[in-house]
Amino acid sequence: MEDVQSNPPLMATYKHLFVDGRRLDDGAVDCNECLHLPVIDLNSAAAEVDMVRAASEWGFFQVTNHGVPQALLRELHEEQVAVFRRPFEQKVNERLLDFSPESYRWGTPTANCLEQLSWSEAYHIPMTTGSGSSRCRAVIEEVSKAMYELAQKLAAILMRGITGGGETMMTSTTREETCFLRLNRYPPCAISSAFGLCPHTDSDLLTILHQQDTIGGLQLLKGGRWVAVKPDPAALIVNVGDLLQAWSNDLYRSVEHRVMANATAERFSMAFFLCPSYDTIIQSSHANASYRSFTFGEYRKQIMEDVRSTGRKLGLQRFRRST
Repeated sequence: MEDVQSNPPLMATYKHLFVDGRRLDDGAVDCNECLHLPVIDLNSAAAEVDMVRAASEWGFFQVTNHGVPQALLRELHEEQVAVFRRPFEQKVNERLLDFSPESYRWGTPTANCLEQLSWSEAYHIPMTTGSGSSRCRAVIEEVSKAMYELAQKLAAILMRGITGGGETMMTSTTREETCFLRLNRYPPCAISSAFGLCPHTDSDLLTILHQQDTIGGLQLLKGGRWVAVKPDPAALIVNVGDLLQAWSNDLYRSVEHRVMANATAERFSMAFFLCPSYDTIIQSSHANASYRSFTFGEYRKQIMEDVRSTGRKLGLQRFRRST
């Protein structure tokens, strides 16, 4: 059961954004349709072909027989719930295990309107070897390593779909120190509809998401409409990131997605982000490349500058070549 003492002071901090009980514009969300993403059985002979097609047509897909033990994911969920049940003041003022104080985040400090507010809290945990010996730390490291191995396997398949050969350049540029695991919690928000996570695209190569309950809330933009994604705790969701879209010259799509806060129930999820080293040059070998070459470090810096100056991420449009 939810402990209100553990909740971050979201309403007290952002009450001024909820003007006259105004609700968010749902952007023509199709509330009656629950989207079933393509399912890729990684043990299937057609897995590679199906994955390339799904990444091209959807930008999102699910994988089964992925090799990450369900028992391990359940144990992570139990540890995650306990971590977020700690009193808010303790989460803010005391380091979790040996993670940096900045690993715990909540709300959106730069938000100046309701559309920019994420009604959530999270731990951003880089893939670095820790000194802690607790079971919580061990489980986080086990999951991170399993996700890293799976992400590299998926990235290699998708790169072969770009080159038509055994190209492994992209996976050779990934570094554990730039990848990270994010533990998410979305508290209930009964006063108004709110984003648990604002609409965005991911700024990595690819993301692996585990929806750890059946509450739902994840939506993606498809055909100009927001459509809910049916949760399936037995599968992992994979989505293309901005860097892979640029690398593939728009063959694969980094699709805008968001999370809606639930009015009465809290929700938990876990996401792993596969990132290259900061000096990796992102460039397509296509003769008419849509984007100029840029490094991952340059991309991250530009995103941070845009968020500070405009309140939102502008992303790949900053690097698209003029036509």
